[in-house]
Amino acid sequence: MARRKFSDYDESDVRVRPGRGSRPRTKDRPSYEDALTGMVVTKDRGRWGVMLDNGTLVACMRARHLKRTSIEVGDRVSVVGDTSGRKDTLARIVLRADRTSVLRRTADDTDPFERVVVANAELLLIVVAAADPPPRTGLVERALIAAFVGGVRPIVCMTKTDLARPDEFIAEIEDLNVEVLTVGINDPLDQLTQRLNDHVSACVGHSGVGKSTLVNRLVPDAQRETGDVSGVGKGRHTSTQSVALELPGGGWIIDTPGIRSFGLAHVSPDQVIDVFPELAEAVQECPRGCTHAGPPTDPECAWDAFEGGALSRRVAAVRRLLSALRSNNEWDLKQLDEER
Repeated sequence: MARRKFSDYDESDVRVRPGRGSRPRTKDRPSYEDALTGMVVTKDRGRWGVMLDNGTLVACMRARHLKRTSIEVGDRVSVVGDTSGRKDTLARIVLRADRTSVLRRTADDTDPFERVVVANAELLLIVVAAADPPPRTGLVERALIAAFVGGVRPIVCMTKTDLARPDEFIAEIEDLNVEVLTVGINDPLDQLTQRLNDHVSACVGHSGVGKSTLVNRLVPDAQRETGDVSGVGKGRHTSTQSVALELPGGGWIIDTPGIRSFGLAHVSPDQVIDVFPELAEAVQECPRGCTHAGPPTDPECAWDAFEGGALSRRVAAVRRLLSALRSNNEWDLKQLDEER
């Protein structure tokens, strides 16, 4: 009998072995039409606290189909299951909405793993002490860059102003077109609360700078743990988990754990430059291959034309960040502060 050629077969001749890949898919896919929406307000070891839009706080797990989908404090999610909020009940997060902003950091400049600090924040409060410990400009500059790149508006909040007032540091930050508010224990918070009301804001800062104290003033019943500064000038980590707290005037403040570094391994040099429109425009006049480091490395960098004033200081700050990114080494914030 003549062997049949492949072209002699039609679809009726095809046999498919039963197996995992050939099982008919069910047409009854979950629509989650009954899902309730809310915001993630806590995250701890595979469990999330979600404040539903109806005002109910529910404990949730992540649905299996989300697998390793990142779900962070500030995320908007859809929840099904037992959404009563009663003790010992557990609902399921089945959908994470698209994020409007993402604040990321890495442990240092060599760490390829990005850590999402908070999602969907509109404002970032960078808390820094006027003294005890003194302002650490390295962290502030890096947090500013992370905020700009992540689509979050930064505000620098100066605490412990009863101990000192670092006018030079404040002027440098304001030269970067960033608002600085004094929020010492004796300072009124009217300006700050006006900025925060009806917005989602995140709060970052070194341990010991008074971040938790500020949060407790903004949300009187927050009861965030506070601690003294150790003898070596570093504060104890008093906040260990991020948590979103509802503000009395509307909106949310997300208190994050105290940090000692703010790596930018996820940020490219072009992203840093694009943060500052004047510098990004001037780059067009730089020679090919310019790293914008300035003399003697780049003697013809167009940024050198900015002499004196705020732009000159802005150039210096951005060059420090670019230098850290190029070296691909951990930036020692303590050493930077000593140099400043």
